[in-house]
Amino acid sequence: MAENTAADRFIEALGRLEAERDLESMIALFGDSAEIGNNVASRTFQGKEGAREFWTTYRDTFHDVRSTFHNRIVTGERAALEWTTEGTTSSSGSSGGAPFQYDGVSILEIEGDEITRFRAYFDGRELGKQIEHDAPGPDPADTNENSAGLIQD
Repeated sequence: MAENTAADRFIEALGRLEAERDLESMIALFGDSAEIGNNVASRTFQGKEGAREFWTTYRDTFHDVRSTFHNRIVTGERAALEWTTEGTTSSSGSSGGAPFQYDGVSILEIEGDEITRFRAYFDGRELGKQIEHDAPGPDPADTNENSAGLIQD
């Protein structure tokens, strides 16, 4: 039987976060001094509380969301995960908003059983356009990706 790597546990926890809003499974993966962020975030989130803030914001951005992983490159202390995320935006009430889809890569650094660094890379402008199309608020011409709900100032 194959070893259940930190990357596997991350993918499983993300699936639970997306499908069931199970935040605690995700937070448990991160170390107390972990760094969490993405290429559009205005800051790096720190530790378990930073992970809680980052992943809460991620999940609250969408009504329905599901990530599919296409490629995994895993070495002893690092993992690169290629993915597509799709679903509907969180605006427009309980039925969900407009559909969205975006591709990206996440990099994990791991010590023992803990993720010490998480960084996601994706086209924030394209995702922002898809989300802003369905939501009232900031001018879509604004290049600040905070309107995508994936970052906090």
